[in-house]
Amino acid sequence: MHMDGNSQAVVRALGAVVLWSTAASAFRLSLDHGSPWQVLLVASTTSTVVFLVALLYGGGGFTRRDLLAAAVRGALNPFLYYLVLLSAYDGLPAQVAMVVNYLWPLTLTLLAVPLLGQKLTAGALGGIAVSFSGVALMALLRGGTSGGVPLLPLVLAFASTVIWSLSWILNTRAEGPVARNLFLNFCFGTLYLVIWGLLSGQVFPSGREVIAGGCYIGLFEMGLAFLLWNTALKRSDRASRVSNLIYITPFLSLGVIALTVREPIAPATVLGLVLVMAGIVIGIRPQKVTACR
Repeated sequence: MHMDGNSQAVVRALGAVVLWSTAASAFRLSLDHGSPWQVLLVASTTSTVVFLVALLYGGGGFTRRDLLAAAVRGALNPFLYYLVLLSAYDGLPAQVAMVVNYLWPLTLTLLAVPLLGQKLTAGALGGIAVSFSGVALMALLRGGTSGGVPLLPLVLAFASTVIWSLSWILNTRAEGPVARNLFLNFCFGTLYLVIWGLLSGQVFPSGREVIAGGCYIGLFEMGLAFLLWNTALKRSDRASRVSNLIYITPFLSLGVIALTVREPIAPATVLGLVLVMAGIVIGIRPQKVTACR
């Protein structure tokens, strides 16, 4: 059956949404067997191979200027962003870390004021207040755990949204094919990870579970999902037709967490997520959200 461009875009976007919905569970299960650095090194290396294949398939070279720009982008993502994010997942219930991570659209709205010269509207302020109240509610109600929500991992989860937003701004300004830019970003990011591991005395990953988990994250969550999403955006005649599908992801993630990680989903988490997503809808226009975690 032949599908038009918009139908193909929706199918690809849904594929990315499904893959992203498994990310929180994959992070949590992989971190049960290895450190954030070990998991990320395997994942970033795997993604680099995925983007190399996509680059070879699509063609395209790069200049010295491209390399310099990618060196900066790669330091933010995957190196710093995922290292901070996985450290947050290492200390939080997967459901809490996942919900906090979805604050990034509002973090992006805040950063757009000093970095892009945009104005902060009353709607944006209201949305931010609603979303952050959802996170505060989860923290006060201990995120569905008896031991409470530790402060440092919660701060790291917030910090990851700032790093992602900065990375998003830089990537939207990058010229050239997406596959090429992602390949260069991950080349540098992986190099930084190796250097960091050597300087900090990290033990290189060798366990089967760590390698398998890292490969899954690198292939599906970091690799194929981004390629599917960007292809969907290009094939659709309206970005909003695709970008609004993002809002399905965190709710699917809760279901996957419950089934695979066996975390009981706390009512506070569900309410917190609803408030976070409501704040995003209030604070920004859905059609402007064209990237996901």
